[in-house]
Amino acid sequence: MIANVLVGLVALIHLYIVYLEMVLWDTPRGHKAFKLTPEFASASKVLAANQGLYNGFLAAGLIWGLYLGAAGVQIKVFFLLCVAIAGLYGAATVGRKILYIQTVPAAVALVAVWLGA
Repeated sequence: MIANVLVGLVALIHLYIVYLEMVLWDTPRGHKAFKLTPEFASASKVLAANQGLYNGFLAAGLIWGLYLGAAGVQIKVFFLLCVAIAGLYGAATVGRKILYIQTVPAAVALVAVWLGA
C-alpha cells in the first residue's frame, strides 16, 4: 500500500514535469521553475517539449505498473530505476535540485516496492 502511494507520487511528479516542460516552458512560471531567460525558453521550447514527452513515458510506465497491481512489480521497478538514473544524470549535468525532486522520491519508492511495503 505505502509502496503504491509512493509510486503514484513519483508518477504525479512526472506528470507535473510534463506539464511544465510541454505547456509552461515559455511562460513566467516555466522560466521560474527552470531558471530560464525568456530568450532561452523561446529558443528551446521544442527541445523542452520533447523532454516532457520522455517524462510522460516515465509517468505512463509507473501508472501501468500500478494498474497491474501485484503483477506490475517488475514494471514499477524498471520505471523507478529509469527515473532514478535520469535524475542522477540530470543532477550531474544540470543541477543538484533534480536529485531531490526526481532521484530521491524514486529511490524511496523503489525501496518500498522491494520491501513489499
